[in-house]
Order: sequence, then C-alpha cells, then structure tokens
Amino acid sequence: MKFKNIIKLSVLCFAFGNLSAQNPWPKATNTAQPWTRWWWMGSAVDEKGLDKQLTTLSKAGFGGVEIVPIYGAKGFENKYINYLSPEWMKMLQFTTDKAKSLKMGVDMAVGTGWPIGGPQVDEQDAATKMIVQTYSIQPNEKFSEKIVLKDEKQKNLKATKLDIVTAYNEKNEAVVLTDKVTQDGTLNWKPTSGKWTIYAVFVGKTLQKVKRAAPGGDGYTLDHFSPDATKDYLKTFDKAFGNSNYGIRSFFNDSYEVYGADWTADFKEQFKKRRGYDLSQYIKYLVSDDESEIAGRIKSDYRETMSELILHNFTENFTNWAHSKNSKNTNQAHGSPGNLLDLYAAVDIPESETFGSTKFDIQGLRRNLEDINTKEIPDINMLKFASSAANITGKTLISNESFTWLTEHFKTSWSQVKPEAEQIFLSGINHIFYHGTTYTPADVQFPGWLFYASTNFVPENSLWPNIKGLNSYVERTQSVLQSGKSDNEILMYWPIYDQWASAKGKDMAFKIHNIEKWLHPTVFYENLEKLGKSGYSLDMISDKMIGEAKFENQNIQVSKNGGSYKVLIIPQLNYFSELTLKNILNLAQNGASVIFQSEPKDVPGFFEFEKRRNELQSLWAKIPFQQDGNLKSATFGKGRIVLSSDVEKALEYLKIEREKLTDTGLKFVRRKFDGGKYYYIVNHTSKEINQNIPLNFIGKQVALMNPENGDFGVAEAQNNSVKVQLKSGESLIIKASETPDNSISKWKYIEKTEAPIVLNQPWQLTFKDGGPELPKSKTLNKLQPWTNFTEDSSTQSFSGTGVYTTSFKLNKKADDFVLKFDKLYESAKVIINGQDAGIVWSLPFEINVGKYLKKGKNTIQIEVSNLMANKIRYMDQNKIQWRNYHEINFVNIDYKPFDASNWKVQPSGLDGEIQLIPVYFSK
Repeated sequence: MKFKNIIKLSVLCFAFGNLSAQNPWPKATNTAQPWTRWWWMGSAVDEKGLDKQLTTLSKAGFGGVEIVPIYGAKGFENKYINYLSPEWMKMLQFTTDKAKSLKMGVDMAVGTGWPIGGPQVDEQDAATKMIVQTYSIQPNEKFSEKIVLKDEKQKNLKATKLDIVTAYNEKNEAVVLTDKVTQDGTLNWKPTSGKWTIYAVFVGKTLQKVKRAAPGGDGYTLDHFSPDATKDYLKTFDKAFGNSNYGIRSFFNDSYEVYGADWTADFKEQFKKRRGYDLSQYIKYLVSDDESEIAGRIKSDYRETMSELILHNFTENFTNWAHSKNSKNTNQAHGSPGNLLDLYAAVDIPESETFGSTKFDIQGLRRNLEDINTKEIPDINMLKFASSAANITGKTLISNESFTWLTEHFKTSWSQVKPEAEQIFLSGINHIFYHGTTYTPADVQFPGWLFYASTNFVPENSLWPNIKGLNSYVERTQSVLQSGKSDNEILMYWPIYDQWASAKGKDMAFKIHNIEKWLHPTVFYENLEKLGKSGYSLDMISDKMIGEAKFENQNIQVSKNGGSYKVLIIPQLNYFSELTLKNILNLAQNGASVIFQSEPKDVPGFFEFEKRRNELQSLWAKIPFQQDGNLKSATFGKGRIVLSSDVEKALEYLKIEREKLTDTGLKFVRRKFDGGKYYYIVNHTSKEINQNIPLNFIGKQVALMNPENGDFGVAEAQNNSVKVQLKSGESLIIKASETPDNSISKWKYIEKTEAPIVLNQPWQLTFKDGGPELPKSKTLNKLQPWTNFTEDSSTQSFSGTGVYTTSFKLNKKADDFVLKFDKLYESAKVIINGQDAGIVWSLPFEINVGKYLKKGKNTIQIEVSNLMANKIRYMDQNKIQWRNYHEINFVNIDYKPFDASNWKVQPSGLDGEIQLIPVYFSK
C-alpha cells in the first residue's frame, strides 16, 4: 500500500533511551523564542489587561513583545493614553516589570504608527523635498517675473527657501545665478544673447504625516538626512525616559516609507563636500527627464550622497542614542534610498520583513488563490540583505517582521506559517517577530481588537490552544541558529552603482514591494538564485565593507566577530569604483581568491570620471591574466584572481566546494561552533527523502535533532554522508562534531511499517471553547468534519474546539506506532488514555504515540481547533459589530472594505481516515 512507502521515509526519533543523554540542543534564551509585534490601539492599556495578555503570551511560548502604539478603537476614547506621557511611561514600566518576572523581553518603537515622526517634528525637521520651477528668457528680454514659490501650501512655511538658481542656454552652457536673486525674488541678471531656461530649486516639505498614529503621536515625518532633525526628535525620548531605559531591550524603527523626500536643507553643501563639485551647475540633469550619460553620472552621485546622509545622519545617530540608554536598536533599512547593506550593518539588530505568501510544493499544503495576494511573494534573496550585513559584521541577532498578510484575515493555519518561517530561517535570519498581536482589554469580546494587516497571533484566535506547537518549533530552531557563527563561504558584491547610474527618475528607494524592478532583472540576482540552488552559501557585501576587509587565516574577514569567507565574487556589472578595485587587489596581494564575472567597464559618478576611469583601467591592466581553458586566471601576490562568465566553473577551478545535498531538492543553512557545524535542513519538495545525503563536514560524530519535538540521536554517517529520512514538509537539524558524545543513543531510523490499523469505528464528537454557540454532540459512524452537518446551523458558524473520541483494542506489538491524519482542519491536541501525547499542527499530520498505548483497550481524544473564519462569517452575515476603529477601520487582503458574509464555510475538524501505523526501527 502507498502509506507503507510514505511512513518508512519519515523522520522519527524517539525520546526513550535518551533520558540520561547529554542534550545536544543549545540552551534556549527568550531571544530563541518567537517574539511578537504588540499593537497598543490608542494606547488604551491598563495594568489588568497588560498582566493578563503578557501572562497568556508567556504560557504560549513567546519570549518577548515589541510595543507599537497605533490608532484606537471607537468608544474607548476616554481610556486613550497620550504617547510618552507620564501615564504612558507608567504603563511601560509596569509592562517591562511584568515581562521581567515572566523572563520575557520588551522592545518598543521610537514613534507611533510609521514611518518615524510625531508632534516634536517641526517644519524645520520635517521630511524635505526639492521643489523645481522653470522659467524661460527670450533673447534680449528683461526677466521681470519673481522667482518665488508658487505652491500655496509651501510658500507660507518658515522652513522653505530658495536653494539653487541656474540658467542654461540652447548649447547647455550653464550660469549659476543663486546669488543674483534678491530677497523678494527679483533676478538681477540679463543674458547677452540666446534663449535661456532657468531652473529654480526650492527647499520644500513633503508635508507627509505619520500613518496610523496613536494619540500623542501625530505629526510630520522626519527628515532622515538631517543630523539635527534626528537629534531633535530623540530629545523627546530623553525627556520621557530620563536616565533610565525603562527596561527596553531594543528601540525599534520601522521600514522607511517616507514618500517624496529627496532633499535636505544643506544638501547642496553636503554634496560638494562628498562628491567634490558643486551640483548647482548640473542641476538640470538631476531634475529633468534627460537620459544622457552625464545625467546618469549626476544622478549616481546624488543617490550616493543620499545614501551617506541617511547612514551617518540618521542610522548611526539612532544607534548611538540607543547605546546611550544602555539599550540596543533594531532597524528596518529596506525602503531606504541608500545602500541597504551598510544601513543594516550600522545597527545592533538588522530587521527584514516578509509580506505575502510563498508557493511551496509541500504535499497537502493549502494555498487558496482567493485568500492570498498573488502580487506579493516573499523572496529569500531580499531577506539576505539583512542577514548578510549581520553575518559579515558579527551581529548575533537578525530579526524579521514575519507573516504580514500571509493570507486573508482569519484564514491562516499554523501549518501555513511553518514553511514561511523556514524560508526566513534559510535566509540566515534567526530572530522572528510575528506580525502580530493586538492588545485587547480583558472585557472585550471575540474577536478582540485587531490590526488591519496582520496574521492574527492573538489569544482570541480559535487556533490559539495549539500555538505552542509552532512556538516550540521556532524556539528549538532559533536556539541553533543563534549559536556559533554563520558559516557561509562566499561573498558576493552588490553592484549598487549599476542601480544608481540609471538616468531615469531621481531618488531611488530599495523597497521589498518593487524588487521586480530593481533586484530581479539583474545578473547579480541571477547569480544569487543559481548559486543557492547549486548548494553554495553566500553573503552580499558592499563597497564600504570591502574597504574594511582583511585577509587573515586564509580567509576574507571584515569584522573580528564576523564571518570568514573563502572567495569574493564580483558579478557582471558596468560601473565599479576604482577605490574598490584597489582594495580588492590589496586583498588578493595578501592571499585572497577573487572571481570577476566580467571586466568592469567604467567608474560611477561625474567628478574627474575620465581620470578615475583611466585609473580603473590601469589597475585592471596590472592583473596578469592567462587563458586557462574556458576562463582566465592570474596569480596576484599571494592570491588568485579568476575572470569567467560562468561563476560556478570559476568556483570549481578555485576548489570551492558546494554542498551537494541540494541536488536532492533539500534546502539548508549552516552554522559553525567550536568543534563542529550545524546544518538546518528543510524538505520543501513534494517528495520524500530516504537516502544518504552528502555533507562537506561530518566530523567524528553526527547527531540528528528534530526541531518539531526535540528528539535527538546519533546518525548513520559514512563516506562524508549522513542517512536522512524526511517527508515532504519536514525539517531536521544535523550536528556534526569533532568530539563524540557516547552518552547519546542512536537515532531511530524506520526500517519497515506494517498494515495500518484504521480507526473506522464510531466516534463521539463534542464541542468546547468556542462560539457563537456550541453545536450539539454527535455520534459519528464515519469520521468527518463537523461542518458537514448542515442540518445544525451552529456547525457552520462555530469557531473553537471540537473533540473527537473513540476507543479501540490493540493486540499488535511494534517498536512504535504513528498516528496519521488524512485531513486535519486545522490543528489538534492528542490525548491517549488520559495522557497528553502532543500537538499535531504541521504537515505531514502525524505523531508518534507508541509510548502512550497499551495492550487491550485504548481511548483516544483528538481536540481539533479550527479557523476563526466561520464565526467571523456568521458575525458579518448577522451584522454584529466587531470592527470599529479610527483611522483605517478594517480592510481585506486587497485593501478593500472587509466583508466575510459571502465567504464559503471553511471545513473544520477531521476528514478521511485516521490510521495507527506499526513501525519498526533498524537495529
């Protein structure tokens, strides 16, 4: 039978025999547990509610919360607390004290809603933009018009000013006229001949305000490019916090979503200081639609300057400020008009973000197209910008805002969350923040207060009884991924100047929502995809990081605490800094291996570019390439430089080994610790893996560790390979050590299975913990979902827990028994003979139960929890008010008004067969 082949491939390791063994799992701290973003709606919190929710989160396996105040619920205005007011700080202190007693951590956003801003941001410090007005002057014409702002909203602002005035004739000859304009806008200049166009650039304001702000948090968004604006903004927190950090572990800043901010008050001066020339003379090429080479060079310099300003004036100041409070900081760099790698590296905890749903080939995984946003697909390579920066610079934690809009509201199961979490882990991230949990007062009924764009990790969720299964899985996995150091062998340069050199547009923000424009079409991305699938592990590196790198102990290393790498790859590109090439040649001189996919064509930017181009070509000419088969190679000092369009062939030439385990379709991420390595391996294919897989390192002992249930044992390993049994959707941790631990028992491999015992006798179905009302109990001759019983209308609207109970006789002996569910909607707690046998919440829906069974009569209870969807559908059909919020009220996955009244009833409970399968282990 088909089940026999499926079961014998299962990863199963059983705890008996391991009780006296030294546990190979790293000691877990609260950072290994998942944390959750915690929205305080209207900051209408009180001690009773805070105490209750923190305690509930702790019991469910959460290690911490991240406070983000947002807009409030209607009808509770008298309970709103102004952000950072003495009462608000009192609630914060209560929160951190309570969390500490529960061994939880607390982070908080430096602002309400997003992006960063608030009432302390005056006009001067508000997000800034350039406003361009053009004028024409005919030959011999006296220019009588005043050069003043025409925008009615802008001209009365105190912070606006005229910044640059430059005239161009038909030959593109420029005359800077800024000092020829008087206070009232009169231009004291008259051309002698020809037609001229005047470009006047004013310093203006975007007038954008904080989105979804909480009471006391409304105001302009911040000018990220001004050091004074950043310092002024943080003074408000200095006043509220005084000399204390109030127990905050890390201060958090959300993704950069400032629109139209493309200037700052002293940009012209900063540009000249950093790029070496006055932008005024070339302003036309920046602000017009000219797509000439010179326009591309000017815009490249402009974008590089923007990048440096946000790095030095906002990000580094934010980090220094957090340190002054004896806290850390967390920052989402994506969306910024800057080099993401440098911005992520400048903070303590770089944070990425996943938005939308990934298509996996896992057998049985539900992915209904009507419940997902098909335009938003998370990309593992986008996540690697954050993990790369952290790995290279030695940050121990890399976080992620996880599962935003994973599916439509109320339709996300824990089994759908798991592979998305695994994709995050495979990118190198090791500190997940669920998105998220909304604070709800103790007396607010189902579904509680809810955020409009999240997966609902709230105690009111009908799936909550089994969230500990997911959280324990995340905790075990993160305990490993937070141990030791990243063990990636390749550095790949991000050719950001190819992006910056585009003559189209002006400012350039690297968002997660437009990677199809700036990331996917590049050869850089093509390399990331191909090398990852081939089994290479890599991190991305910036020009700044290359400048800080050294070659020591036969590896390239940027930071003492960071990763060490065997090779640096420069992918095919057009623009390359001569300074970066010089730094790379210094690395090679000292022994580094470098691969160029192509010869750099040109230098970026405008200043003395012909001189710098000659320098680039001169440096390149120093590399004594020789033809060697299909590639060129050169010995350079103690190192090796290879030129090849085929990066994989170049890696083979340099004897950089890939992990061949990916040939099976398995995915992995690798960590190293003193005396060994961890491999976290995931099977996202539709097939079962039952074979020896090759590893580049196996040491003297290999232990297998199951992150879903915590079991472990010594594996069968030989000839640099390890025997693995993984079903579709399962994962495994391999610990390869130089020092054997003889106290650990052998891993229990399944050798064979016998015909299953089908539990097809009558079942009793009862209900508990849910509503709007409990359906009537039923005796079932055939196992089926409770939603099949349409004659009882309460079964169609019930969200909660249904309990399936039966008894059976067991006369067979086996090494163990696997309880296998055909279809489970959505998760279940299994109780056998009165003993808790565990939670079934992820694919494949199986659990080993042998140690709970006895000869003769056995009783089994399966407590199944379904989605919130059916109850929400009922509430909308009956017009029961549950969403009533200020600001954005509630929207569906397409950002249209939410209405569940026309939803189909979501199947709930058990369906198909439940089998008890005897398994036998190899001896």
